[in-house]
Amino acid sequence: MAKQSYAASLKAVGRGLTKTGLAKETAPPVEQRWRHWAHSLTKVYDSLAMAKLDVPWWTYDAITAVDAWLSERERPIRVYEYGSGASTIWLSRRADEIHSVEHHKGFGEMMQAELAGEEKISLRVIEPVPNDNPVVPSQKEGHAGLDFEAYVDSIDDVDGEFDLVVIDGRAREACLEKAKDRLAPGGIIVFDNSRRKRYVDAIAASGLKETIHAGLTPTLPYPERTSVLTKG
Repeated sequence: MAKQSYAASLKAVGRGLTKTGLAKETAPPVEQRWRHWAHSLTKVYDSLAMAKLDVPWWTYDAITAVDAWLSERERPIRVYEYGSGASTIWLSRRADEIHSVEHHKGFGEMMQAELAGEEKISLRVIEPVPNDNPVVPSQKEGHAGLDFEAYVDSIDDVDGEFDLVVIDGRAREACLEKAKDRLAPGGIIVFDNSRRKRYVDAIAASGLKETIHAGLTPTLPYPERTSVLTKG
Protein backbone atom coordinates (compact mmCIF):
# COMPACT_ATOMS: atom_id res chain seq x y z
CA MET A 1 0.00 0.00 0.00
CA ALA A 2 2.84 2.40 0.86
CA LYS A 3 4.50 1.72 -2.51
CA GLN A 4 1.23 2.35 -4.35
CA SER A 5 0.67 5.64 -2.52
CA TYR A 6 4.25 6.72 -3.19
CA ALA A 7 3.98 5.87 -6.89
CA ALA A 8 0.60 7.60 -7.24
CA SER A 9 1.95 10.75 -5.57
CA LEU A 10 4.98 10.95 -7.85
CA LYS A 11 2.91 10.34 -10.96
CA ALA A 12 0.58 13.16 -9.92
CA VAL A 13 3.58 15.44 -9.42
CA GLY A 14 4.85 14.49 -12.87
CA ARG A 15 1.52 15.27 -14.51
CA GLY A 16 1.40 18.62 -12.73
CA LEU A 17 4.92 19.58 -13.75
CA THR A 18 4.25 18.61 -17.36
CA LYS A 19 0.95 20.50 -17.46
CA THR A 20 2.55 23.68 -16.15
CA GLY A 21 5.49 23.39 -18.53
CA LEU A 22 8.06 22.92 -15.77
CA ALA A 23 8.88 19.43 -17.07
CA LYS A 24 8.97 18.01 -20.59
CA GLU A 25 7.06 14.93 -21.66
CA THR A 26 10.13 13.62 -23.48
CA ALA A 27 12.92 12.25 -21.33
CA PRO A 28 16.47 13.60 -21.63
CA PRO A 29 18.98 11.20 -23.24
CA VAL A 30 20.15 8.35 -21.00
CA GLU A 31 23.68 9.73 -21.36
CA GLN A 32 22.52 12.75 -19.32
CA ARG A 33 22.16 10.41 -16.38
CA TRP A 34 21.10 12.74 -13.58
CA ARG A 35 18.52 14.54 -15.72
CA HIS A 36 17.21 11.24 -17.07
CA TRP A 37 16.97 9.86 -13.53
CA ALA A 38 15.12 12.94 -12.24
CA HIS A 39 12.64 12.63 -15.11
CA SER A 40 12.20 8.91 -14.42
CA LEU A 41 11.16 9.40 -10.79
CA THR A 42 7.59 10.10 -11.89
CA LYS A 43 7.43 6.73 -13.73
CA VAL A 44 8.05 4.50 -10.70
CA TYR A 45 6.40 1.03 -10.76
CA ASP A 46 5.17 1.64 -14.32
CA SER A 47 6.93 -0.73 -16.71
CA LEU A 48 5.35 0.67 -19.87
CA ALA A 49 6.25 4.24 -18.93
CA MET A 50 9.80 3.08 -18.18
CA ALA A 51 9.98 1.36 -21.56
CA LYS A 52 9.33 4.73 -23.19
CA LEU A 53 12.44 5.98 -21.39
CA ASP A 54 14.38 3.16 -23.13
CA VAL A 55 15.76 1.69 -19.92
CA PRO A 56 15.31 -1.58 -18.03
CA TRP A 57 14.92 -1.48 -14.25
CA TRP A 58 18.61 -2.04 -13.51
CA THR A 59 21.23 0.39 -12.30
CA TYR A 60 22.43 2.90 -14.87
CA ASP A 61 25.95 1.45 -14.71
CA ALA A 62 24.58 -2.02 -15.48
CA ILE A 63 22.46 -0.65 -18.34
CA THR A 64 25.52 0.97 -19.88
CA ALA A 65 27.65 -2.17 -19.47
CA VAL A 66 25.04 -4.55 -20.88
CA ASP A 67 24.17 -2.21 -23.75
CA ALA A 68 27.84 -2.10 -24.74
CA TRP A 69 28.13 -5.88 -24.43
CA LEU A 70 25.08 -6.43 -26.63
CA SER A 71 26.37 -4.04 -29.29
CA GLU A 72 29.61 -6.03 -29.54
CA ARG A 73 28.08 -9.52 -29.32
CA GLU A 74 27.91 -11.57 -32.51
CA ARG A 75 24.36 -11.92 -33.83
CA PRO A 76 21.93 -13.53 -33.46
CA ILE A 77 21.57 -12.86 -29.73
CA ARG A 78 19.30 -15.17 -27.70
CA VAL A 79 17.88 -14.08 -24.34
CA TYR A 80 16.04 -15.86 -21.54
CA GLU A 81 14.37 -13.64 -18.98
CA TYR A 82 12.91 -14.50 -15.58
CA GLY A 83 10.56 -11.58 -14.92
CA SER A 84 9.13 -9.46 -17.73
CA GLY A 85 8.63 -5.71 -17.96
CA ALA A 86 10.54 -2.71 -19.25
CA SER A 87 13.62 -4.90 -19.77
CA THR A 88 11.69 -7.11 -22.21
CA ILE A 89 10.94 -4.14 -24.44
CA TRP A 90 14.46 -2.71 -24.05
CA LEU A 91 16.02 -6.05 -25.00
CA SER A 92 13.72 -6.44 -28.01
CA ARG A 93 15.46 -3.41 -29.53
CA ARG A 94 18.89 -4.99 -29.06
CA ALA A 95 18.52 -8.78 -29.31
CA ASP A 96 17.08 -11.21 -31.84
CA GLU A 97 15.18 -13.79 -29.79
CA ILE A 98 13.71 -13.25 -26.33
CA HIS A 99 12.01 -15.87 -24.18
CA SER A 100 10.44 -14.37 -21.08
CA VAL A 101 8.53 -15.95 -18.20
CA GLU A 102 6.31 -14.07 -15.75
CA HIS A 103 4.81 -15.42 -12.51
CA HIS A 104 2.10 -12.76 -12.04
CA LYS A 105 -0.94 -13.47 -14.21
CA GLY A 106 -2.36 -9.95 -14.30
CA PHE A 107 0.94 -8.27 -15.09
CA GLY A 108 1.93 -11.00 -17.53
CA GLU A 109 -1.30 -10.70 -19.50
CA MET A 110 -0.91 -6.93 -19.63
CA MET A 111 2.60 -7.38 -21.03
CA GLN A 112 1.41 -10.01 -23.52
CA ALA A 113 -1.15 -7.54 -24.86
CA GLU A 114 1.50 -4.82 -25.10
CA LEU A 115 3.91 -7.14 -26.92
CA ALA A 116 1.35 -8.64 -29.31
CA GLY A 117 2.83 -8.76 -32.79
CA GLU A 118 6.45 -8.77 -31.57
CA GLU A 119 7.58 -11.93 -33.32
CA LYS A 120 10.98 -12.05 -31.63
CA ILE A 121 9.42 -12.17 -28.13
CA SER A 122 7.82 -15.20 -26.50
CA LEU A 123 6.25 -14.38 -23.13
CA ARG A 124 4.67 -17.09 -20.99
CA VAL A 125 2.81 -16.73 -17.72
CA ILE A 126 3.57 -19.54 -15.27
CA GLU A 127 1.98 -18.97 -11.90
CA PRO A 128 3.23 -20.66 -8.73
CA VAL A 129 1.06 -23.43 -7.34
CA PRO A 130 -0.04 -23.84 -3.71
CA ASN A 131 2.07 -26.38 -1.86
CA ASP A 132 2.59 -26.81 1.88
CA ASN A 133 6.09 -28.11 1.12
CA PRO A 134 7.17 -26.29 -2.04
CA VAL A 135 10.01 -27.80 -4.06
CA VAL A 136 11.09 -24.29 -5.06
CA PRO A 137 9.89 -21.70 -2.54
CA SER A 138 10.22 -17.94 -2.73
CA GLN A 139 11.56 -15.99 0.22
CA LYS A 140 9.61 -12.88 -0.74
CA GLU A 141 7.09 -11.78 1.86
CA GLY A 142 3.58 -13.00 1.10
CA HIS A 143 4.71 -15.95 -1.02
CA ALA A 144 4.81 -18.66 1.64
CA GLY A 145 3.22 -21.94 0.57
CA LEU A 146 3.76 -21.31 -3.13
CA ASP A 147 5.85 -23.55 -5.37
CA PHE A 148 7.80 -21.93 -8.22
CA GLU A 149 9.25 -25.17 -9.61
CA ALA A 150 7.50 -24.91 -13.00
CA TYR A 151 8.47 -21.24 -13.28
CA VAL A 152 12.15 -21.98 -12.64
CA ASP A 153 12.15 -25.05 -14.90
CA SER A 154 10.53 -23.15 -17.77
CA ILE A 155 13.94 -22.57 -19.33
CA ASP A 156 14.08 -26.32 -20.00
CA ASP A 157 11.23 -25.91 -22.49
CA VAL A 158 13.45 -23.90 -24.83
CA ASP A 159 16.28 -25.66 -26.65
CA GLY A 160 19.78 -24.31 -27.06
CA GLU A 161 22.07 -21.94 -25.24
CA PHE A 162 21.47 -18.31 -24.35
CA ASP A 163 23.78 -15.36 -24.79
CA LEU A 164 22.05 -13.49 -21.98
CA VAL A 165 19.92 -14.61 -19.05
CA VAL A 166 18.12 -12.00 -16.94
CA ILE A 167 17.13 -12.94 -13.38
CA ASP A 168 14.71 -10.36 -12.04
CA GLY A 169 11.65 -12.30 -10.90
CA ARG A 170 10.85 -14.78 -8.13
CA ALA A 171 12.91 -17.64 -6.64
CA ARG A 172 16.05 -16.02 -8.03
CA GLU A 173 18.46 -18.32 -6.25
CA ALA A 174 16.90 -21.35 -7.97
CA CYS A 175 16.75 -19.51 -11.30
CA LEU A 176 20.48 -18.84 -11.08
CA GLU A 177 21.30 -22.48 -10.35
CA LYS A 178 19.12 -23.60 -13.26
CA ALA A 179 20.30 -21.00 -15.77
CA LYS A 180 24.06 -20.98 -15.28
CA ASP A 181 24.56 -24.15 -17.31
CA ARG A 182 22.52 -22.77 -20.22
CA LEU A 183 24.89 -19.92 -21.04
CA ALA A 184 26.52 -19.85 -24.45
CA PRO A 185 30.31 -19.39 -24.48
CA GLY A 186 31.04 -15.84 -23.40
CA GLY A 187 27.44 -15.33 -22.28
CA ILE A 188 26.33 -13.32 -19.26
CA ILE A 189 23.70 -13.38 -16.53
CA VAL A 190 22.17 -10.12 -15.31
CA PHE A 191 21.10 -10.56 -11.68
CA ASP A 192 19.16 -7.59 -10.32
CA ASN A 193 18.87 -6.37 -6.71
CA SER A 194 21.96 -8.42 -5.91
CA ARG A 195 22.69 -6.60 -2.63
CA ARG A 196 20.11 -8.71 -0.77
CA LYS A 197 21.77 -11.21 1.58
CA ARG A 198 20.19 -14.34 0.12
CA TYR A 199 21.26 -13.28 -3.36
CA VAL A 200 24.79 -12.48 -2.22
CA ASP A 201 25.04 -16.01 -0.84
CA ALA A 202 23.57 -17.60 -3.99
CA ILE A 203 25.96 -15.73 -6.28
CA ALA A 204 28.95 -16.64 -4.10
CA ALA A 205 27.95 -20.32 -4.26
CA SER A 206 27.36 -20.29 -8.02
CA GLY A 207 31.02 -20.39 -9.02
CA LEU A 208 30.46 -17.50 -11.43
CA LYS A 209 32.52 -14.33 -11.63
CA GLU A 210 30.59 -11.29 -10.41
CA THR A 211 30.92 -7.71 -11.60
CA ILE A 212 28.89 -5.38 -9.39
CA HIS A 213 27.20 -2.29 -10.81
CA ALA A 214 25.87 -0.24 -7.91
CA GLY A 215 24.35 3.22 -7.74
CA LEU A 216 21.71 5.32 -9.40
CA THR A 217 18.71 3.42 -10.80
CA PRO A 218 15.82 4.68 -12.97
CA THR A 219 12.69 5.65 -10.95
CA LEU A 220 14.25 4.85 -7.56
CA PRO A 221 15.13 7.54 -4.99
CA TYR A 222 17.81 5.30 -3.45
CA PRO A 223 20.83 3.41 -4.87
CA GLU A 224 20.50 -0.21 -5.95
CA ARG A 225 22.80 -2.96 -7.20
CA THR A 226 22.77 -5.08 -10.34
CA SER A 227 25.37 -7.79 -10.93
CA VAL A 228 26.67 -9.19 -14.19
CA LEU A 229 27.82 -12.81 -13.88
CA THR A 230 30.13 -14.70 -16.20
CA LYS A 231 31.85 -18.08 -16.29
CA GLY A 232 35.56 -18.27 -15.57
